[in-house]
Amino acid sequence: MLEIKNLHASIDGKEILKGINLNIEKGKVYAIMGPNGSGKSTLASVLAGNEIFSVSEGEIKLDGKDLLKLKPEERAAEGVFLAFQYPVEIPGVSINNFMKAAINEQRKYHGLEPIPAPDFLKLIKEKKELVELDKKLDGRSVNQGFSGGEKKKLEVFQMAVLNPKVAVLDETDSGLDIDALRIVANGVNKLKSSENSFIIITHYQRLLDYITPDVVHVLYNGRIIKTGDKNLALELEKTGYDELKKQADELYNK
Repeated sequence: MLEIKNLHASIDGKEILKGINLNIEKGKVYAIMGPNGSGKSTLASVLAGNEIFSVSEGEIKLDGKDLLKLKPEERAAEGVFLAFQYPVEIPGVSINNFMKAAINEQRKYHGLEPIPAPDFLKLIKEKKELVELDKKLDGRSVNQGFSGGEKKKLEVFQMAVLNPKVAVLDETDSGLDIDALRIVANGVNKLKSSENSFIIITHYQRLLDYITPDVVHVLYNGRIIKTGDKNLALELEKTGYDELKKQADELYNK
């Protein structure tokens, strides 16, 4: 589905990603772990098309389509979803109006008419129930005055409505208490299907107690330095990254 080959990316002349190779298949959950400053959030931003990063080499293809030639909104319409580490507030824009605009932009990109009002209301109701979005948030502006957990729940709701091919969750466990973490994880687990894939970016193993990854990649200094299954995440929780970092430094500094 999503192919990343020899991806190099930089910001302000400093190279952050130094040759990333990933093959993201349908129906699977991928965890990308690593210490601070390893390039995890940069990878998420580059996939989404954040223009502050410059791609100097490599390719990103979704179902054979070159994402590097597409604007961020076009990538979103093609099926790439990014759940931000720190979701922004949008004062004066209600959740329902925000979602209706997002759906209709997606439909317009694919040559479809705007979603009929009854269909929209039915979809919104169904997805709110699915991800357990609190009704008290109805009518409020997007993320305004929300707690960290409420912001993350709203992003899972957005993901449920937009039904992306590839959902990238950039440290979505940041700032969540255990109850909110469980609800977010349950939402992700309910949304998994044979037609989509998830990339979970995290520092810690705790989110993976609730979302079981098929593949775990360790990212350090802009490179994938180890790949394994869910047991790799458990191992890292016990041992940390120091030994892997040492091995990688010795390998790439030769």
